[in-house]
Amino acid sequence: MSSSPHIRSKVTSGNIMLYVTIALLPASAFGVWNFGLSALIMLICTTASAVLTEYIYEKLMHKKITINDWSAVVTGLLLGLNMPASAPWWMGVLGGIFAILIVKQLFGGLGQNFMNPALGARCFLLISFTSQMTTFIYDGVSGPTPLANLKAGEAVNSMDMLIGTIPGTIGETSVIAIIIGAIFLILMGVIDLRIPGTYIVTFVIFIGIFGHFANPDVGFFDPQYITAHLCGGGLMLGAWFMATDYVTSPITKKGQIVYGMLLGILTGLFRLFGGSAEGVSYAIIISNLLVPLIERVTLPKPFGKGGEK
Repeated sequence: MSSSPHIRSKVTSGNIMLYVTIALLPASAFGVWNFGLSALIMLICTTASAVLTEYIYEKLMHKKITINDWSAVVTGLLLGLNMPASAPWWMGVLGGIFAILIVKQLFGGLGQNFMNPALGARCFLLISFTSQMTTFIYDGVSGPTPLANLKAGEAVNSMDMLIGTIPGTIGETSVIAIIIGAIFLILMGVIDLRIPGTYIVTFVIFIGIFGHFANPDVGFFDPQYITAHLCGGGLMLGAWFMATDYVTSPITKKGQIVYGMLLGILTGLFRLFGGSAEGVSYAIIISNLLVPLIERVTLPKPFGKGGEK
């Protein structure tokens, strides 16, 4: 008999990352259509800089070249989708370098990073270049996102938010395009509903209960208010494509439920009571940092002596 493992699978990291790349194409295509050539340039800059940084670092460190596993492509593409189309191209390049070099490679490479590299880079850019990262231009006019208007108590058009004909980052505007990609990942067996489902349901419950306290004009479980929050900002992109990251999410089933609940609560807290209209990026990063603790308390007990009977 050959040595273990005896059960083998044809599924590889490269296969999974390729599927994620394909799933991100609808949101990417809509972002380019919605925002124009500047969005395409940004996506190219973030993706190319991420791949090139990984190649150069591994070459210099005499490590195995891993750019063919598509993980750097996914990181760069996700970062680009989280960028405003109006941001300068060099900012996307800087973000791609930070994501791969600082968040991923310096902690050991794929499988060793402690937070989602794309979100780590986005928060780095948001802190460093707040003005450029929070300026959104749509149809030649600079203005707030619908989520910011909602936080200010103004009316928003939920249908426009569902379709995506609104200002925002390149990949977060069209819920329809994001869901198309998410369905593809589910059908291919890359993700399941446990984390995103728990995340979204917890968020809806939180918004339904506490939305009235943040905005007295909103009733408890107001359908229009909840729908606008679901379609606005980076909730859908984060829930389906970043919260489900294999490396930075729990592996235990109970842990994934706890993780999803934590994401929903933190996102609701940041959106309703924080200084910014958005909070998905920070919610996911904070939850990433708590994953080791979540796994520790949700680890199944061994069966048999000293364990469960």
